[in-house]
Amino acid sequence: MSLDYAAMLRVALDEARQGLEEGGIPIGAALFRADGTLLGAGHNRRVQENDPSVHAETDAFRKAGRQPNYRDTIMVTTLAPCWYCSGLVRQFKIGTVVVGESRTFAGGVQWLRDNGVTVIDLDDPEGAALMENFIRDHPALWNEDIGEA
Repeated sequence: MSLDYAAMLRVALDEARQGLEEGGIPIGAALFRADGTLLGAGHNRRVQENDPSVHAETDAFRKAGRQPNYRDTIMVTTLAPCWYCSGLVRQFKIGTVVVGESRTFAGGVQWLRDNGVTVIDLDDPEGAALMENFIRDHPALWNEDIGEA
């Protein structure tokens, strides 16, 4: 069975656009079963909820609810996951991460690969443009999100 990663990424991109419309950081994510069934989708809500732990990946993970295990799940995210979200992937042994783009932020992609996680980088131009524009227009908020001074 061949999965349509681009279609899966569109779910995450819709979430990213929603986050931007809400005044937040435009990063979206979705957690899927290995057969492509959507379990949960979310977006970065750090600004909206005044909660530094609500990254896109954690939001999608929470919305997916409890699963017996996560080995056969796929985390799709518009941007390479930060160290915090990379840790979530490793902690719960999520087997595959589909990254919309890692041009604007490399995050923990190489660390995930080095630890046996399959990482597929789609190098999506739409997601990259969304982040490039956001970073240009809101550098202080972006630096806060990634833990930079």
